[in-house]
Amino acid sequence: MGAEEQQQRANGGDRTGGSRPTPISESQFLLWKRRKDAETAARKAEAAQKRAEDIAAGTVQMNEVKNHWGL
Repeated sequence: MGAEEQQQRANGGDRTGGSRPTPISESQFLLWKRRKDAETAARKAEAAQKRAEDIAAGTVQMNEVKNHWGL
């Protein structure tokens, strides 16, 4: 065991000691979930806008749309 590990255990950094994090309430979870979903939606919208701009500028090609026969 290194000195850093001993110091971490002395400061209460060892999770195996039985101390558990405080559970969050349902409202806190829902707030976190809404925030996470909003961030994900914003990233997707930003990526879609950048792709549209790149296609318009001609720096990337559009995907080919094929029917189920491969034509």
